[in-house]
Amino acid sequence: MRRSLKWLGAVTLAVAATASHAEDRTLLNSSYDIARELFAAYNPLFAEHWKQEHNENVEIKQSHGGSSKQAQAILQGLRADVVTYNQVTDVQMLHDKGKLIPSDWQKAFPNNSSPYYSTTAFLVRKGNPKGIRNWDDLVKGDVKMVFPNPKTSGNGRYTYLAAWGFASKLYNGDEAKTREFVKNFLAHVAVFDTGGRGATTTFIERGIGDVLISFESEVNNIRKEYGQDDYEVVVPAQSILAEFPVAVVEKNAERNGNSELAKDYLNYLYSEPAQRLLTTFNYRVHNAKVVEETAAQFPQVELFDVDTQFGGWDKVNKEHFASGGILDQLQAR
Repeated sequence: MRRSLKWLGAVTLAVAATASHAEDRTLLNSSYDIARELFAAYNPLFAEHWKQEHNENVEIKQSHGGSSKQAQAILQGLRADVVTYNQVTDVQMLHDKGKLIPSDWQKAFPNNSSPYYSTTAFLVRKGNPKGIRNWDDLVKGDVKMVFPNPKTSGNGRYTYLAAWGFASKLYNGDEAKTREFVKNFLAHVAVFDTGGRGATTTFIERGIGDVLISFESEVNNIRKEYGQDDYEVVVPAQSILAEFPVAVVEKNAERNGNSELAKDYLNYLYSEPAQRLLTTFNYRVHNAKVVEETAAQFPQVELFDVDTQFGGWDKVNKEHFASGGILDQLQAR
């Protein structure tokens, strides 16, 4: 059945029942808006693991929306036990503004507390009529793009930074030329949607644009759902590392009596069964055995990360995305 792509509001709550009988424990996972199907599949897998290890039935509830708005909801009282987001700054907010997690939360789990990752890729229409293969093809002629607004979406911020990183390498770090490239890039955007699902609706259902830019995982999932023969996925040779950080909301989990459950829920994402499941949703993973098994599924990409290329998310947000920052300057008419 085709999934609904209608905007579901800033925060939506869906119950993922994991057993037909009464649950002994309940856990709430706050996640980003395009992760519904992923966790609908992961939650029963984890529940079975927990049942075998602890002889308890557990029900996982999900709260979905833009990850920045999800984090705000927690700060305003949503008692989520764990967060599974698509941007580091949205997790960091829970420490900086609420002290709900420790300052060193990225050390709690392997790979900077990112059990899986992706990059930014393109979804084009059948036959790739505009011949889009790389970032510089996006600024040619009358090419029109659709992707989420970097002001409101972590997905959109990754797209913007990927284009900037490509241009910086192309022009050997010449900032003036890089700015001009990204200004031209932004001028080719047909629609800035508020989030990833909205951008998909615009491109698929409204038929706007020549290319949808999103996470590699998401564009592959969209193509699978809406027509292998109607769309093509293009993964540029160079792009950005998009991490998907997780954290136990320690104050909430302790208050809910779920500290051990919450930690195991996130830790199990690193297990071989969970890592294999993640690849079925086109996420890249770290488990060596699963990486080897799925090597043909993921094209080789030269990845750069936000810390190395831009000096970290704090610096990026202040310089590029703050009011009056570089993004605003480049979009000024």
